[in-house]
Amino acid sequence: MPQSCEILFKPFTIKSMTLPNRIVMAPMTRGFAADGVAGKLQADYYSRRAQGGVGLILTEGTVVDRPSARNEPGIPFFHGPSLDGWKDVTRDVHQAGGAIGPQIWHVGSCKSSSMEWEPDSPFESPSGLFRSDVPRGTVMSEEDIADTVAAFAQAAKDAKRCGFDCVEVHGAHGYLVDQFFWADTNRRDDRWGGPTLAERSRFAAEVIAAIRAAVGEDFPIILRISQWKQQDLTARLATTPDELGRWLCPLADAGVDLFHCSQRRFWTPEFPEIDGEDGLNLAGWAKKLTGAATISVGSVGLSGDFVHAFHDDHSKPTGIDGLLRRMERDEFDLIAVGRALITNPDWPKRIRDGDLEGMRTFSTTDLAQFE
Repeated sequence: MPQSCEILFKPFTIKSMTLPNRIVMAPMTRGFAADGVAGKLQADYYSRRAQGGVGLILTEGTVVDRPSARNEPGIPFFHGPSLDGWKDVTRDVHQAGGAIGPQIWHVGSCKSSSMEWEPDSPFESPSGLFRSDVPRGTVMSEEDIADTVAAFAQAAKDAKRCGFDCVEVHGAHGYLVDQFFWADTNRRDDRWGGPTLAERSRFAAEVIAAIRAAVGEDFPIILRISQWKQQDLTARLATTPDELGRWLCPLADAGVDLFHCSQRRFWTPEFPEIDGEDGLNLAGWAKKLTGAATISVGSVGLSGDFVHAFHDDHSKPTGIDGLLRRMERDEFDLIAVGRALITNPDWPKRIRDGDLEGMRTFSTTDLAQFE
């Protein structure tokens, strides 16, 4: 392996989970679960990435047991009959030498961006809003909130029972948990809302605490966060390190072991006015402020940011010198790779062998296949 890549291939241990390297497969909605049930198709897909050298696989978003938790018919459930299929997924990934965690999810008031489909029950969210000027669905009652917290906890408990190595809560990108964080979509005047980000984080803290009680102290809990939203790519929840700390530290206290920090471009400094254009990214600041381990993600291996990766990209996959430099200075602990792993299931092995020339560029046709 090229000497410069050694940092990527160092083992990493957190609580009961030991990874062979620092490479994570990012969660990516694929929508190939017939009737919402995971099976051999998913087992083959994820185990192929483990065979390709991925240390930790985070599954596509898989939804908790709420009537309107998903917004496409091919999104997998993480309850009921689908759990038997997920057991097969964990078995095959482990046999291939990888670790795996499900991303458990509730879409809130977000309709699909790719199809006209809605669940049988109305969408639900903190204030019945998709964004401040777009109402959608119903306002969650106290009972709805309590049942949703319980659904997340049950999903995490089931993840442990099904043999997963960890669990990730999707708290980013404008979906339900993030809709509680964001002032544009959380207009509540009860204990689940409030004028500050710290107050609006109560729902997420309750979810994490309930999961911790369900899975015990040694099972790793990951929380995915982002500043940007699908509703507004320029949105920022925390505009200063102090705000960021007051947001994330209580979540770490509630039980988060790893913050999965999503940026459009992982190399973008979060607060350049403080530490310059080569300053810490979101994962770096989250690690500095909370002391928790972090995963960084955002356009790794792409020639532009992930938003443009929805279009065909005929340029060569990018190198990782900037990534290695940030990891060598211990800015964050793990790096998640997204669409580059759809196109190149063996991306880690090719990086280890210095084989950038052998990689394929991402194409939208790849999204129509699940292999």
